[in-house]
Amino acid sequence: MRYYRPVTTVEAVAALASEPQTSRILVGGTDLLVALRHKAVQPKLVVDIKGVQDLSAPITVDDEGITFGPTATMSDVVAHPVVREWFPALVEAAVVVGSVAIRNRASLIANSANGSPAADTSPPLVALSASVTIASVSGERTVPLREFFLASRSTLCGPGEMVISMRVPRPAPGSSSAFERMTRRRGVDLATCSVGAVVDGNGAMTVGLGAVGPTTLQGGPVAPVDLSSQDEMQRAIEALVATATPIADVRAGKPYRTAMIRVLTRRALLRAAGRRNDRGALPDVLGGSSSSTIQADPTIGRRSS
Repeated sequence: MRYYRPVTTVEAVAALASEPQTSRILVGGTDLLVALRHKAVQPKLVVDIKGVQDLSAPITVDDEGITFGPTATMSDVVAHPVVREWFPALVEAAVVVGSVAIRNRASLIANSANGSPAADTSPPLVALSASVTIASVSGERTVPLREFFLASRSTLCGPGEMVISMRVPRPAPGSSSAFERMTRRRGVDLATCSVGAVVDGNGAMTVGLGAVGPTTLQGGPVAPVDLSSQDEMQRAIEALVATATPIADVRAGKPYRTAMIRVLTRRALLRAAGRRNDRGALPDVLGGSSSSTIQADPTIGRRSS
């Protein structure tokens, strides 16, 4: 295995193109190094992009939104004041990724670029209309994140290519977001299912759904409803989760996931809606008191798992 540390994007994509099927990108390394240790991947070339000087800065704010570079870590996301104000759902997701040590290394972009349907930050990013820019020797192209995912661990970023930036547009006035996740235990664990929800100033609702399909899914937007009406909320939730196709695996049975994605969607929508005018509704990480992660009840759905 060869190790290469380029200093420009051109050098990086040229190196990846030289070994398109057997090269891997190293930025945070929280997934790649584990896979190397367990021989789950055996690349001929590892391209370390941490020293690439012309990449986007970790976090760049302008009037229209925020651009994240490949070296933006989960800890960077959690700590940034504008990210916290504009995208509370993203911060809630980033703060539950792994442990503190992992968050200090893990790349926000790589969390989505790996293509895992259980990636914590992908659901809020999809709901927030994020897009990614992909570079290759042929040039650059930008695609919506919701279209970036093709299948589990498969994305539009093909062999010899790399994601060089992620763009999240500034939320419309009066809108807010929230993230909910269910895990088997507290602490380091993959999501059994998760939801990132956005409610705009008019009450229209959009969600990103994690771990209930082969990719991160988008639901909505759906028209505003009376949040105090159980019937209207239930109809909206059913429309938002219609794309979900949960399966049974070691983390949960299909009936349990089917039920819980609706529970999490309701909670995320209500918190996002309440958060639009009430800063006290923010979770602990943002200065409030709510929690965005719940543990699974191991007795529910056991028969189907």
